[in-house]
Amino acid sequence: MTTTAAAAGIRRHTGTYPAEPRQVGLARAALAGWLGGGPQADEAVLVASEFATNSVLHSSSREGGAFTLRAQVGRDCLRIEVDDAGGPWQGGARDDGRPHGFDVVTAIAGAGNWGIGGDVHGRTAWARLGR
Repeated sequence: MTTTAAAAGIRRHTGTYPAEPRQVGLARAALAGWLGGGPQADEAVLVASEFATNSVLHSSSREGGAFTLRAQVGRDCLRIEVDDAGGPWQGGARDDGRPHGFDVVTAIAGAGNWGIGGDVHGRTAWARLGR
């Protein structure tokens, strides 16, 4: 896990974890400690948890790989990213009437303030939270 401070008040945090369910909790705790609490920290931890859980359960990382959690705090926003090993994409609408991880992310970050990029070789889920 690394934490850096950059010019113009930008702070960065990075941690890489084995893609195992119990590691999601460790990643959440590390991010929460780095952020230092508050409502936006709680929201950021929840978003990171959703992304990390998807990596552990649905990406090729689950086959002995890892996920990387990155956070950046700047003047205008807090950005959360989770990288994994990619794999076949099976996203899509669910018809069971209950919210799912990406619904939670949309509720917190807002439409257009989060996304997923990459392919079967590697994927990054990201969200931008206003300050």
